[in-house]
Amino acid sequence: MSETFPVTVAVTRADGSVEQVRVGTATRTGEGFSLSLGELRIEGRPEARRAPTSSASRPPPADAGGMVFPPYGRSKGMPIAGASMQDLEFYANGCRRTLGDPGKARWHDKERTLLAAIEAELARQGGGGGAGDGGPDDSHIPPPGDDDAPF
Repeated sequence: MSETFPVTVAVTRADGSVEQVRVGTATRTGEGFSLSLGELRIEGRPEARRAPTSSASRPPPADAGGMVFPPYGRSKGMPIAGASMQDLEFYANGCRRTLGDPGKARWHDKERTLLAAIEAELARQGGGGGAGDGGPDDSHIPPPGDDDAPF
């Protein structure tokens, strides 16, 4: 008579609990096992995976300091160094909105630090920071808003 063992996978639920879900049976065969899986089905929404972009595939410059974007938007958690101009402008505008809101004063120090890193990267990439930076006059172009979010 051969030995059989249940085969399970750990599934983490939304509430953080972990449930062992049986997916098949392993039967001892000589020095190994034979695995029999039941019908497998994937339901629900898959985790979003972002395709690497040219800025994500580039290593950050040595002077990046390890700063990353905040946990929102399409580049959340990605390094600021080497990011696209569109992402830099999007997050800079988010910082400026937060800094302009007195109700968010407890985050102002963090936002000032983040904005300084973003502006430094904009300058490094030659984007400056708008009109008056020695570049072309772009004062007629409205700043990006929520509708311009890069995601």
